[in-house]
Amino acid sequence: MRKETSTNAANEQFLFGICELNSAVSIISGRWKSQIIYSISEGNNRFHLLKKELPNISEQVLGRQLKELETHKIIIKKDIPDTIPSGIEYILTNKGEDLVPILKSLCEWGKEYENGKEIMVCNIS
Repeated sequence: MRKETSTNAANEQFLFGICELNSAVSIISGRWKSQIIYSISEGNNRFHLLKKELPNISEQVLGRQLKELETHKIIIKKDIPDTIPSGIEYILTNKGEDLVPILKSLCEWGKEYENGKEIMVCNIS
């Protein structure tokens, strides 16, 4: 855990103050968060389904990433009535739903350059 008075915390607050992009990137940063959001959007909305979809993630990390996404109001946790044992599903909020096309665009951008798209210098006026 980082101290709130640390240089890193001060730099983070400074960057968040300059541009909301820094805050947005911070919310979805983490090795698994973008894939978790996408998986929930595809219907893998229960812990065991996410674990099955992302077999290399540990249960501890998955739980922590879900909690962070919930804290940032990207997802909500909902009890499933009349299930034994009691079930929980994760649902994207409108904030989370708005992220899905952005993540898909980032994925396409990554695929283009992974597949060898030529990189050129652009003139900036």
